[in-house]
Amino acid sequence: HSVVRNALFCLETAANQKENHVYTKALLAYAFALAGNKEKRKALLDSLEEDAVRKEDGSVHWQRPGKEPQADLPFHRHRAPSAEVEMTAYVLLAHLTSQSAPAQEELSFASLIAKWISSQQNPNGGFSSTQ
Repeated sequence: HSVVRNALFCLETAANQKENHVYTKALLAYAFALAGNKEKRKALLDSLEEDAVRKEDGSVHWQRPGKEPQADLPFHRHRAPSAEVEMTAYVLLAHLTSQSAPAQEELSFASLIAKWISSQQNPNGGFSSTQ
């Protein structure tokens, strides 16, 4: 369909920009995963891996540039802003959405992302925002 083709062309143009925001890269990676464009998906995921924040517990997530995470207190664990949870979830979806089954290496990395996302849940199983 011409509408879908034009939309994908627009997304490819955006993906080729030199400096894309990490949130934009996460959305684009997921969009190209859904579209079946393995090359663009891989290129964006490789770029996102360079931007990843790796925690001491092994978990992995992404945060907006210039937004330093707040320190956890002894009896209170800080939860990340909803935009960071959403962005990290899009990266996870991009890793798990492909035309063929994800490779073991990709599943291992995805589990580190899922570990961080699950740590952001509140006591009721939800998140700080509906976003």
